[in-house]
Amino acid sequence: MSAAGRLRTLRVLQRVLEAPVKKTQPKIVSFAATVDAEHSSPDPAKLVAGRPVLTTLNHYADPAQQFFSGVWSSTEGKWRIQYAEHEFCALLEGQVRLEGEDGSVAEFRAGDSFVIPAGFNGTWETVVACRKLYVIYVPAPPQPKVRAATGKKNVRRKRAKTRARRR
Repeated sequence: MSAAGRLRTLRVLQRVLEAPVKKTQPKIVSFAATVDAEHSSPDPAKLVAGRPVLTTLNHYADPAQQFFSGVWSSTEGKWRIQYAEHEFCALLEGQVRLEGEDGSVAEFRAGDSFVIPAGFNGTWETVVACRKLYVIYVPAPPQPKVRAATGKKNVRRKRAKTRARRR
């Protein structure tokens, strides 16, 4: 590329870099909006009783895919659960029973709200067909610790050790 061509390219890049960044205003999400329903059933290996049908209407997911909210429903059945996420539930209809591996039992009916913390293991039983609002937060995986940048002395020592090993 000629010097004139490089100069034109640099000027275009400069204009792009200096252009104001348009920020988009996040929009409020209404659960009255129509979203596609996802139908599923528990993994057969985790199924304890019944043949529950699960329906999820996910109204919101953040860009990092760590925060979700929507409406979930289930027909009667019981299955094993392992939570890696934190979930807030507001039961709109029906009755559910959660039993922890430690034998603890919690029962909820329409109008009740509860949180299932990450790390909970046990069973979910839909006693009476239910519908709930959910809010899920998936913690980010722990980041590896980053070592501080080494100074020139440390780099020289490492090089010297490497040379000594080669000999």
